[in-house]
Amino acid sequence: MTPSRSEYLDLPDIRLHIRRWGNPKAPTLFLLHGWMDVSASFQFVVDELKKDWNIIAPDWRGFGSSEWLNRPYFFAEHLGDLEAILDRYAPEGKVKLVGHSMGGILSCLYAGIRPERVESVISLEGFGIAPTTPDMATERYQKWLGVLKSPPRMHLYSDRAGFARRLMHTDRFLTQERADYLSRHLARIGDGETKGGERRHGIIWNGDPWHKAPAPYLFRLEESMAIWKKITCPVLWVAGRQSWVIREFDTRPGDWAARQACFADVREEWVDNADHMLHHDQPEEVARIVEAFIA
Repeated sequence: MTPSRSEYLDLPDIRLHIRRWGNPKAPTLFLLHGWMDVSASFQFVVDELKKDWNIIAPDWRGFGSSEWLNRPYFFAEHLGDLEAILDRYAPEGKVKLVGHSMGGILSCLYAGIRPERVESVISLEGFGIAPTTPDMATERYQKWLGVLKSPPRMHLYSDRAGFARRLMHTDRFLTQERADYLSRHLARIGDGETKGGERRHGIIWNGDPWHKAPAPYLFRLEESMAIWKKITCPVLWVAGRQSWVIREFDTRPGDWAARQACFADVREEWVDNADHMLHHDQPEEVARIVEAFIA
């Protein structure tokens, strides 16, 4: 495996862990992970890249080795962290962003908010949030008040092998070798909750449980679409052919095309034999697509 090294970025309210691969003098590429994921998850893609890169991959706040706040998180905080990361590692010129899921959503939003800072965006299965309607607000606030009284908890696994089996159960394309690797980074030792509700010590997900709490407000797709229309750089959507995200789009005819229509320059690529975690399932193909698009 290509070795990585760790650095830390201290911000006014939090300390972020930054994972780095490659040659610091090579072209810089930012890899941004998704929800309940960590920067180390990109290891398989990094190993398949053919060119020299200076790769910067943060753990978002509350994930992996970045500081956990043990309180509710707000989506806009990640945008603030992203800008601080870019200011630290690429203070001049335009940047290349590759994001998976939540990382892809953040990449596209940032490219519309700061179009002068972004050269290209590759969004791996990060095509925006599901649509909401105002009548959903009451239930959302009810859930929010409920979670404040009963904070979220992580499910407990007896060992890392059990955690790896869970990953393979939900992703039929994930190999045993990759699942074992991920179990060492996506999981940590801590206190969790068994299926019966019993609190015990064991293996839990490597993310702050407060990330499981619903936001009190509704995400409005219309706002994202308005931001996408401000993007000036080329954007590539990369989708897993067997992804549950694509199955959800199939239930909303016209939604995929309506979202793409917001981008001045958007293209799409499809990865066969891949679910939502396509960078785990087919890292060689993902690496090929990334380098071909940037070139």
